[in-house]
Amino acid sequence: MTNSATIEKKPRHFLPEDFTVTTWEALEPWFKNLAERKINNRADLEKWLLDMSELEAVVSEDACWRQIRMTCDTENKALEEAFVFFVTEIQPKIQPFADALNRKLVECPFTNDLDQATFFTYLRGVKKSIELFREDNIPLQSELSVLQQQYGVIAGKMTIEIDGKQYTLQQAGKFLESHDRALRESVYRKINERRLQDKDALNDLFTTLVQKRDAVAKNAGFENYRDYKFKELGRFDYTKEDCFRFHEAVKQHVLPLVNEINEHKRQKLGLDTLRPWDLEAEPDGVKPLNPFKSGKELLSKTIECFEKLRPFFADCLRTMEDMKRLDLDSRIGKAPGGYNCPLAETGAPFIFMNAAGQMSDVTTMVHEGGHAIHSFLAHPLELAAFKEYPMEIAEVASMSMELFSMEHWQVFFDNEEDLLRAKQHQLERAITIFPWIATIDKFQHWIYENPQHTVQQRLDKWVEILNEFSSGSVDFSGLEEYRKYGWQRQLHLFEVPLYYIEYGIAQLGAIGLWMQFKKDKEVALDNYMRALSLGGTKTLPELYTAAGLSFDFSPAYIQQLMQFTKQEMDMLKR
Repeated sequence: MTNSATIEKKPRHFLPEDFTVTTWEALEPWFKNLAERKINNRADLEKWLLDMSELEAVVSEDACWRQIRMTCDTENKALEEAFVFFVTEIQPKIQPFADALNRKLVECPFTNDLDQATFFTYLRGVKKSIELFREDNIPLQSELSVLQQQYGVIAGKMTIEIDGKQYTLQQAGKFLESHDRALRESVYRKINERRLQDKDALNDLFTTLVQKRDAVAKNAGFENYRDYKFKELGRFDYTKEDCFRFHEAVKQHVLPLVNEINEHKRQKLGLDTLRPWDLEAEPDGVKPLNPFKSGKELLSKTIECFEKLRPFFADCLRTMEDMKRLDLDSRIGKAPGGYNCPLAETGAPFIFMNAAGQMSDVTTMVHEGGHAIHSFLAHPLELAAFKEYPMEIAEVASMSMELFSMEHWQVFFDNEEDLLRAKQHQLERAITIFPWIATIDKFQHWIYENPQHTVQQRLDKWVEILNEFSSGSVDFSGLEEYRKYGWQRQLHLFEVPLYYIEYGIAQLGAIGLWMQFKKDKEVALDNYMRALSLGGTKTLPELYTAAGLSFDFSPAYIQQLMQFTKQEMDMLKR
């Protein structure tokens, strides 16, 4: 398969080339044009769809840039105000038009003449949006958009002092790899103490978010927000019961492997008991992995790695570098976390992360790089809506790249021993991530099934679920207060509710693709690119089939993939 990573912005045919989103008054005529336009035949409908797609792409990209700029600098009030202006003054006014345009499409007699195979998932999504739309929810959704960003504002200010120097919590994580166990413990406690300073603010924020989300669900006629969100996220191909089965499979087939990994770690470090500040450490005399020193070096090494894997992948990152679509280094005032933000009109996405020179940053970079490749591959699709793919395939794009790229990680490491350690670290993470995914997902089910819970009930339930998915091989005694608030570090709970099980489903898909890769690299990479090029034009099971995968997260399948990963990990230890 050959694809070009050159992004050419399509000329506009509906909006003027110099049009930018400023006020609702300037935007409204374009929505009115679409709402009032007569559609007399299939050609008219196709032109109308293209014009609507162009408008959606322009508005979406403007909104994305406002959010990107704000997360890059949470202390700049003007950037926050620009974002808030959009979600309070523009977005709420778009929503009734979006609903009217959806209804116009569904009711149009020529819609049946469109190619049903190409348009099936799009039209299914449109009908779902019509079912969910309620005028009463517009102000609530606007409030939620603003409130959700407060998490980044609070977390972006969190720093601690080590040896007289200020570090963001992401930067401080590097000290947890130190040989000095006393230093590791001290930094671990400082990080958690700093988090506790904002525990009440985050609890209050979360309570408000849960109440407003519950109101949105009730307005739309749903029993709870979980059921509403399943529909909104377009989870047409699995149910809450499938999620519960996934939780059980993790307990059954993954936790024993996590115990094994932790026991190996304890023995390697020569410790009586493994404490949480020991999990990233290496034995004395073994230097922590140091794959890069700056965001610039991380990018150049990732490009070199991707070039060896398939030149197209490297070209995607080069294009983004040329277009200044990356902000990689951690710094004070920057929101936490990492993301790849697709930009619907210009096509090249934006990668945001908080690199601090750690191995986990390499994983984040190749992960977000996988998302970026997905954005490039889906961009040539005709309509903006076709490029909106399900998250369960989006995360296959990113998580597969974590595993594929290991083949060329020698670009990050000078010696074979460090390279083996890095690969082992990655495979351990591929296994140990599952219990955390199950914990966060099960917690969210409970939160939204019981929206009137008290803060104390929330903390108690969190600890109960956390213990359910904890291996018992790490000693947390005396750290109960930190454990109680551990959920507050997961930004998804605040910013993208009910989103997390996708990582588990996708990790299974990624391991499945990696199994293909170990047999025949080129076939696996062709399957990968074929599936991602389809964007959202096929159902989730069809996208998995295109990648040569089964859409399956049954206990038996999980067991099979875990055994394969364990075998690969054991081979690295020899």
